[in-house]
Amino acid sequence: MIIDCHGHFTTVPKALSAWRDRQLASAGTNSPSDLEISDDELREALEASQLEQLRRRGIDKMLFSPIAGAMGHHLGTPQMSRAWSEVANDVIHRVCTLYPEKFAGVCQLPQSPGTDLTASVAELERCVRQLNFVGCNFNPDPSGGYWTDPPVADPHYYPLYEKLCELDVPAMIHVSASCNPCFHHTGAHYLNGDTTVFMQVLTSDLFHRFPTLRFVIPHGGGCVPYHWGRYRGLAMRHGVAPLEESVLNNVYFDTCVYHQAGIDLLTRVVPVDNILYGSEMFGAVKDVDPETGFHFDDTKRYIAATPNLDDAQRRAIFCDNALKVYPALGRQS
Repeated sequence: MIIDCHGHFTTVPKALSAWRDRQLASAGTNSPSDLEISDDELREALEASQLEQLRRRGIDKMLFSPIAGAMGHHLGTPQMSRAWSEVANDVIHRVCTLYPEKFAGVCQLPQSPGTDLTASVAELERCVRQLNFVGCNFNPDPSGGYWTDPPVADPHYYPLYEKLCELDVPAMIHVSASCNPCFHHTGAHYLNGDTTVFMQVLTSDLFHRFPTLRFVIPHGGGCVPYHWGRYRGLAMRHGVAPLEESVLNNVYFDTCVYHQAGIDLLTRVVPVDNILYGSEMFGAVKDVDPETGFHFDDTKRYIAATPNLDDAQRRAIFCDNALKVYPALGRQS
């Protein structure tokens, strides 16, 4: 079985983004009941796109969440963020109900700059307990590129972490769109978020306080694997235990790295037990690589081709590690 831990509904019917546009334009006076998307429209949005590629690439199941760049936590009021998250998550739930064998839900949280996590905790619990979601996306920078909120190890986030541990579900670290012109949203802001959070947890006691808390850092961990020696050295300088003891019992990386050399590096540097298969299809890079003739995000090919792995290690990356990090997924199978 091959499980893709990182998918977004990027081909969602236009009615959803139109609902969001109306919400922002009207300061939140529209209602979730205003959204009209039929099951046939959902099927049409998936059959010729993500579902076709999942079947073509031999991927059995995808963890599916709302479009990360559209979470827009820097936009509108906290009340609008909550309503938008509920609407977007309900659409994901409908997809998972239509295609339970292919998709498992991962929820968007209603975060806003400078606000507490009460709404996020409530939405996480709703999605896990009522909608059978298996995890969430957690934005470490709801300001959209200005980093005005505390670092992720701050007590500000403890209520969310307590709920994640109680529900036994992980959080994927995933920023949303950047409104800071210095940072391109998928080419810089996403990778900055991944790298920043790794350093924040490295220099904290977060996992001593929450030993069962699990983070998935996407996009191959940003720059972390490439600079593994730097982080090992910084851990030593800060008096932190080796990464295998201080971080790697709780932090995992996906394989959303879009060239062979990058996957070779990732699988050579990061322990195999800490790598989950992911493609982010369709996400930051949707095109065909002219050098290979295949889509950049067809990451299964890179894992199959890397000389660093044996069959058991490939099986761990493709399936076993996801079932370990997302135990609710195994209960659904």
